[in-house]
Amino acid sequence: MSLVERVKHALARDDRVDPEQLVARLEALQRFLRVTDPYLPDNDLVAAHTLVERAGSRLALSQDHTVVALAGSTGSGKSSLFNALARLKLSPVGVRRPTTGVAHACVWGPLEPANKLLDWVGVLPRQRYIRESALDGDDEAALRGLVLLDLPDFDSVERGHRLEVDRLLGLVDQVVWVVDPQKYGDRILHNAYLRQFKQHSDITIVVLNQADRLSPGDTEIVLTDLRRLLTEDGLTDVPAMATSAKQPGMLAELRAALEKTVAERQSALRRLAGDLDQVAEQLEVTIGPPAAEDEVDRATVRQLSEALAASAGVPAVASATAGAYRHRAVASTGWPLVRGLRKLRPDPLKRLHLSTEKPKPSTDLVPVSRTSLPEADAAQKSAVGLSVRAVAARAAAPIPEVWAPALNAAARSRLGDLPDALDRAVARTDLGMSRKPIWWTAVGVLQWLFTAAAVIGLLWLIAGYAVRILGLPEFDNPMVGAVPMPTLLLLGGLLLGVLLALLLVPIVNLGAKRAGRRAEQRLRVSVTEVAREYVVAPVREVLNGYAQAREALTVVRSE
Repeated sequence: MSLVERVKHALARDDRVDPEQLVARLEALQRFLRVTDPYLPDNDLVAAHTLVERAGSRLALSQDHTVVALAGSTGSGKSSLFNALARLKLSPVGVRRPTTGVAHACVWGPLEPANKLLDWVGVLPRQRYIRESALDGDDEAALRGLVLLDLPDFDSVERGHRLEVDRLLGLVDQVVWVVDPQKYGDRILHNAYLRQFKQHSDITIVVLNQADRLSPGDTEIVLTDLRRLLTEDGLTDVPAMATSAKQPGMLAELRAALEKTVAERQSALRRLAGDLDQVAEQLEVTIGPPAAEDEVDRATVRQLSEALAASAGVPAVASATAGAYRHRAVASTGWPLVRGLRKLRPDPLKRLHLSTEKPKPSTDLVPVSRTSLPEADAAQKSAVGLSVRAVAARAAAPIPEVWAPALNAAARSRLGDLPDALDRAVARTDLGMSRKPIWWTAVGVLQWLFTAAAVIGLLWLIAGYAVRILGLPEFDNPMVGAVPMPTLLLLGGLLLGVLLALLLVPIVNLGAKRAGRRAEQRLRVSVTEVAREYVVAPVREVLNGYAQAREALTVVRSE
C-alpha cells in the first residue's frame, strides 16, 4: 500500500479532518523533495525527508491505537502520574535521579495488536505492560486503544536519556508535559521544547503535577502564570490542568482528556498535520519570490556569447573568410596569366580545416572534422569563466541565496564540453562561401576574351615576322586608325585585362569585408546557441525546479 493510500485509509475513519487536503499537502511535500534534492543542501531537507518516512511508517501501523507520552523534567513526578493513570505500579519511582532511563509503555487493551507500533516507537518488550484484565470489567474501556509512555527526563544528566526523549517526541501522537510547582517556568522546558511544539498545540497537554502540595488559591495562581508562559511560547490553546498522583480525584480532568483523545482517534493525523506545518515553516527560507520572467537577460547572454566567440576564434574565422573571399575572387576574376600563381597560395579557410561547402543538416551522431583554430589562451578562458559566473549570479539574484550554489554548479556543469562544442559549432556554420557569385563568372569570361584577343594579336604579329624572315609574300594587316590590328589586339587585350583587374580591387575588398561580417554574424549565432545549450539551459533547469518547488511548498503550507 502506497503512502498516499495509507493516508487516505487513515483519514477515511473520521470526516472531521479534510482527507483530500492532507493528502494533497503530503504529495506536495514529496514533490518538493523530488525537485529540490539535486539542488539544496541535505541538511535543509532532513526534517522533510524524516516526516515523509515517519508519516508512511506510522500510518502503516495500527490506527486503533493512540500513543501518548508523559514528558517532564527530573522530579516532576511523571512516573508517579504514569502509575496513577494505570492504577498499577509499573514505572519505578524513587528519590535517586535520574530514575527513568528508558521508556515504559502501558497498553489499554490486548498487547499483540500494539506490538508492531511499539517496535517502531522503540519500547523494549520487557518495558511493555497490559493494563486491562478480566477483573476490570468495563472500568478501563474508555481508554481502550491508549498506549501511554513514560519517557526519560529531558533534563537528565545522562546525555543518552535526553537523546532518547528527543527521538520519542518525534514519534508519539500526543504529548502530556508534566511540570511541578517549583520548575514549571524552567527555561530549558520552554525554550528547547514547548516553543518547538507551537505547531502541535492540538496534540499537546500541560499538567501542573503535585498540585496537592498547594492550596486551591495558590494552584489557580500557578496555573494562571503557567498559561501566561504557554501563551508566550505560542501555545495559547493548549489546555493546562492541575493533577496529583496522590489524589485520584485530581486525575479526572486529565483522564477525561485522554478518553476524548482515544475516542476521536485523530491524534496521529493531527500530529502529521502539525509536522507538515512545522516543516513548511522551516522550508520557507528556501523559497522566496518567483524567479524573473526573463531569468537570464539578453545582456548577460550577450556577454557570455562575446566571451565564447573570442574563445572559439570567431574573429580569426571571420578574417579568414574575408581572405578566402578575396583569394577566390582574384582567382576567378583576375588576369588569367597570373591566376595560376594565385592558386598556388593556400585558401585561408582550408588552412583552418574549415569546409567551403554548405553544411548538410546534421546531428551529434554525424562526425565533424576538427578545425585547426588555435586553443583559447588564459585570458580568454578567464573571460569565459567570469561570464559563466555572471549568468549564475544573474539567475540567483531574485531568489534565496541557498539556491546560488546549485545555479553556479549548473552553469559550470558543462564547462569542460564547451571547447569541443564551440569547435563543432564553428565547423558546422555555413560561412556563405559555398556559392560563387555570378559576376565572378562573367568577369572571368571577359578576362578570357581579353586574353584571347592578346594571344591572337601576338600570334598574328609572330606570323607576320616569320613571313618576312622567310621571304614569303607579306599579307596585309588591317589598320584601325594608325594602329595595325594585331598590335591593337595584343596591346588592347593586355591593357584591358590589367585595367579590369585593377578596377575590381575595391569591389573585391568591399565584398571580402561583407563576407567577413556575414560569417561573423552567423558564427556568433552558432556560438550563442552553444551558450544557451551548455550554460543557460542547465541554469534554467534549476530555475524551473525552483518554480516547481515554490508551487509545491505553497500547497504544503495550505491549511
